[in-house]
Amino acid sequence: MQGYRTTARSLHWIVALAVLATIPVGQWMTTEGLERSLQDSLYIFHKNAGVLILLAVVLRLVYRAVYPPPPLPATVPDWQRRASAVSHLTLYALLIVMGVSGYIRVKAGGFPIEMLDALQVPSLVPRSDSLAGTAKAVHSYARLVLVAFIVLHIAAALYHAVWLKDGVFSRMWPLRGR
Repeated sequence: MQGYRTTARSLHWIVALAVLATIPVGQWMTTEGLERSLQDSLYIFHKNAGVLILLAVVLRLVYRAVYPPPPLPATVPDWQRRASAVSHLTLYALLIVMGVSGYIRVKAGGFPIEMLDALQVPSLVPRSDSLAGTAKAVHSYARLVLVAFIVLHIAAALYHAVWLKDGVFSRMWPLRGR
């Protein structure tokens, strides 16, 4: 069975690991009573990781347009093919919404994104408390939906790997030879 190219697999796992690190940090950084220096470090990590994730997702989408994914095995039913397509599209959309809403929340709120500021990237949004509040709400609700789709994605991958053993999982597994 044909697997994903090394670049696609690398981008997938970089984004996956970064997201799996960034979501709990996002929750932890808002915990009341944290030591200020720890909280500041968590915010800096979360913001900069968010920018890198957004860039990696955009790069992954461009790569995917140039090098489409390999076909699923013929044994995969049509409803699973459609579910896979919809869930992948939803995951990409949610990752973009998370990155954009996080950026807007921070910049409209008047806060720095240290990596972008060090590169002297100008803010793309005006300072606005109401815009920052709306972006914060979008970011918060999108996180819940993203976590649900990540769980679904992992469950489907494990279903194919452990139960069906149909090769779908191994197409994206990072240790696969090319």
